[in-house]
Amino acid sequence: MSEFSVSGSNVVVMGAARSGVAAAKLLVRRGARVTLSDQLTTVENVDELQANDIELELGGHRMETLQAADLIVLSPGVSPHQAVVETARRRGIPMISEIELAARWLRGRIVAVTGTKGKSTTTVLTGRMLSEGGRNAVIGGNIGTALSSQVEESRPDVVHVVEVSSFQLEFIDTFRPWIAVCLNLSPDHLDRHESFNAYVEAKARIFANQTEDDAMVVNADDPRVLEIARRGRAQRFRFSINSPPDEGVGVVGNAITHRLANRVQPLVPLSAVQVPGQHLLSDIVAATAVGAIAEIDAESMTRAVGMFTGLEHTLEFVREVDGVRYVNDSKATNMIAARKAIECFGAGLVVILGGRFKGGSFEELCPGLVDRKAFVVAIGEASSTIRKSLTPTIDVRDAKTLAQAVEIAATLAPKGSTVLLAPACASLDMFRNYAERGEEFKRAVKMLAERSSLDREQ
Repeated sequence: MSEFSVSGSNVVVMGAARSGVAAAKLLVRRGARVTLSDQLTTVENVDELQANDIELELGGHRMETLQAADLIVLSPGVSPHQAVVETARRRGIPMISEIELAARWLRGRIVAVTGTKGKSTTTVLTGRMLSEGGRNAVIGGNIGTALSSQVEESRPDVVHVVEVSSFQLEFIDTFRPWIAVCLNLSPDHLDRHESFNAYVEAKARIFANQTEDDAMVVNADDPRVLEIARRGRAQRFRFSINSPPDEGVGVVGNAITHRLANRVQPLVPLSAVQVPGQHLLSDIVAATAVGAIAEIDAESMTRAVGMFTGLEHTLEFVREVDGVRYVNDSKATNMIAARKAIECFGAGLVVILGGRFKGGSFEELCPGLVDRKAFVVAIGEASSTIRKSLTPTIDVRDAKTLAQAVEIAATLAPKGSTVLLAPACASLDMFRNYAERGEEFKRAVKMLAERSSLDREQ
């Protein structure tokens, strides 16, 4: 098969955030004439983009520009349901996602990780396991470094460990992981996908181009994951934290083990695990399954797990103030993530919920909140929905800002309890992203601690 070429082609990249900019630069290096289009009227690093011979089209996507394109590359933040995108598709203009573009030029193999919750943890830990085992592993995709930024350094010995979202998978064509991981599936991003089924179908595309020579790592505890996996051609490799699969990776006794036929091999002792919560343990088991397929030795995997203390904004312990622990789980942007976070803590919990509603039902948080006699502080656009969904079962207070929410939470939390930021919503009503929201939470906690210290001194 001849190498994919864009030399001399007119290519429009829609979306001028991180992935779009990386794609535009890659395309220019490969000889394309590139227009970078965005709905915003201003973007960062304009001089650098123009110095790279990238033409900017700001303030909206113009149909005449798309019509003149030989290829359109969609950034994950650009909805395919926009009228101009749908029109371009109907007119037959080729359209692919940024990860599809990058993957066509990668020389190394791909480990791709998707799911509703746990993608980043699994991706990072998988990369570290492979590196500890002597593989040349690089981490990228939805987690921080766009895959297009890794193309020029890609070599046959490189393993690209890539976090992929449903948005990125919607417009793949040839994207083929050596190992594809699906962690779990529950309603999410219903503000963009037409239905939960549409969301699941987008996730299922991770397996679409795999062959019998590839592997899929699937959660045996999630029936929806098993259902979409049955359609794939790759070798199925199951993992579980509840009931060890007959063949695959699970928890047996005090270790994560690999069971194959009648042989059980211990891989990682549970004593090495440094992060809280059953859902994070599930992510570790999934990463261990990838390590087993890649033939990483148990000692290397155990070292990686032992050194892994979690990711920023994922059940991140911030500090203790006046006997109350403050935990930042800003990355809990959907109901299942918030529910799993709540289940990690005990009585007297105070949960900060809210932001831009993405779908689901806040009522599913009620059992965990009731069991813990929890309070809720609601913020953002979803405040009224939270209040209607949870009261009178749960005591819900409103806050106009995240800093105010921390102040209110501090008055509600008894000593020995926890204040948890687990919004169950997107951040875009108040912040640029979940990371900015998490940083604001940490700043507010720091200010609370400083005031508490001053009060004690006086």
